[in-house]
Amino acid sequence: MTKSQLITLIAQQLKLSRKDAESAVEAVFDSIAHSLETGRRVELRGFGSFGLKERRERAGRNPKTGESVAVEAKRILFFKAGKALKERVDHGSTEI
Repeated sequence: MTKSQLITLIAQQLKLSRKDAESAVEAVFDSIAHSLETGRRVELRGFGSFGLKERRERAGRNPKTGESVAVEAKRILFFKAGKALKERVDHGSTEI
């Protein structure tokens, strides 16, 4: 599902204009992104959680040349599915 499809689905289900549904989706995505930018974890009960992992600086290897290269420290985004979402996906439930 694309963002555009999500907006259309929400507009239909909640009987909203497409513009209102788009504003709502953008607000949710912006809020999640802002929380992650500031280093905070985002937990959506029944769905899952978004978080960050710190990766320290390390020595890597260029696979083409075999040369050793320095890899800078960075933060990695991850998503962990919640129990309810895992069960829904596993059992193929179509409940919304």
